[in-house]
Amino acid sequence: MGIFTNQRYHQWAMTATKFLLQEFPWHDRYRFLNAEHVLTPALVLYPEVIASNIQCTLNLLGGNADRWRAHIKTAKLNFTLHRLLDHGVVTFKCATTLELLHACQSGPSNILVAYPVMGANARRVREIRSQFPQVAISVLAENGDQLRQWQDTDIGIFLDINPGMNRTGIEQSSRERVVDLARTAKQAGVEFRGLHYYDGQYGAVPEPERIKSAHAGYDQLLELVRNLERAGLPVPEVVTAGTPTLPCSLNYPAFHSANFAHRVSPGTVVYNDATSLAQLPSHYGYASAALVLTRVVSQPHRGIITCDAGHKAVSADAGVPTCVVVGHPELTPLSPSEEHLPLAVKEGSETPRVGDLLYLLPRHVCPTVNNFDAAVIVRNGQIDSVEKVSARGHEGPILEQGVTKPAEEAQLIR
Repeated sequence: MGIFTNQRYHQWAMTATKFLLQEFPWHDRYRFLNAEHVLTPALVLYPEVIASNIQCTLNLLGGNADRWRAHIKTAKLNFTLHRLLDHGVVTFKCATTLELLHACQSGPSNILVAYPVMGANARRVREIRSQFPQVAISVLAENGDQLRQWQDTDIGIFLDINPGMNRTGIEQSSRERVVDLARTAKQAGVEFRGLHYYDGQYGAVPEPERIKSAHAGYDQLLELVRNLERAGLPVPEVVTAGTPTLPCSLNYPAFHSANFAHRVSPGTVVYNDATSLAQLPSHYGYASAALVLTRVVSQPHRGIITCDAGHKAVSADAGVPTCVVVGHPELTPLSPSEEHLPLAVKEGSETPRVGDLLYLLPRHVCPTVNNFDAAVIVRNGQIDSVEKVSARGHEGPILEQGVTKPAEEAQLIR
């Protein structure tokens, strides 16, 4: 159970749009003065809604901020990281060295690089650790080579367990291999800090089946924990659940009585999008805190208008439609190009005019935020500030102590 085969992938592709809002009603909190002076497309963030989403998550966790290892691949902005810290969230996870750097600068106490870094990327993690000795930094490992590169450091490791998503990690049925790696870490003097288990393959699975499948995986995960304990290798922490399986982890009873610290790691819930708002129960209270402001730039054909929010603005990685037009159920996003997003206008509906502003709710907010250099912060109907998307993209591309200096490399390229 849980293996993400080609057949299941195609089933996912066909059912994914079921977990996408078909419309999103207008709310006056999204309107702001002087929007006509904003260059479009623009990322717009609403801090009151961000704060509400953070509080909703904490409420689900019984008010215990220590149970949330927030994934900052979505947050991206120092502005948003500080909102999390203000609510007592101090354990994060990230995917890039740039996210790690900005997280360390913001002040959390504990960060997991939830990505299998190797080579120069691993050396960069070591550099960042030396700059921020007060921060507990951990990394993922799934084999001996990854593990041994952290010898002679105080960087700890989480063993990455593959729950069937087949993206990274050790297959959870390979229990002896997991025990051997944890034992190797101990012998190498590398601190074993726990297990990382991202069961993201269930995002398009209906909730009853999603819970059943996720819980079956958690049963195997706990058996793996018991195997480690019997081998004299206690597990300090287990990290599960991105956004789609958050409800599954919350209602798995054994996590509440476990000997280890159990943390969930959703990231999307800070802003939310047209997918997460369809996946998660409405009574959780989440709302959209991130929209893309766009302008209608053309009416190329009867029944079609085009706005300036192509896939370089609103990410298309999750498929088409890429978004939902807020307050306009009569508009259906079509396939985008780089800078253009055509919208089909329902017959008999009023057609927006060229120059009109529209607000888009992304289908996948995480890479959409990463598409922008800055975000417009709107508070109480007014532009409060413009904040840099500080962890956008990647560092690089050359370490300072690299053999080839940038100028020399440029000469080689020419």
